[in-house]
Amino acid sequence: MGVYDKLRDHLRAARFSEMVLTFREIEDIIGRPLPNSAVRPQWWANETNPNTTRSQRIAWRDAGYDAFLIRDAHKVRFKRQ
Repeated sequence: MGVYDKLRDHLRAARFSEMVLTFREIEDIIGRPLPNSAVRPQWWANETNPNTTRSQRIAWRDAGYDAFLIRDAHKVRFKRQ
């Protein structure tokens, strides 16, 4: 099981077209702290390259969402594709 599989599953189960999760909520879902680099917008980039190795991106994209960092708030807006 990958680190972000639980996030993927959480997003798949959501019935919302858009939702905001705090870093803390995401950490509770995945069961570990997010890396320090998660404060950077690049970490949340919605890369569509099928060869990406960024497991966090694969998780939310596989769930059908795009992710958008809410700067300085430690929150992320997930929006259905």
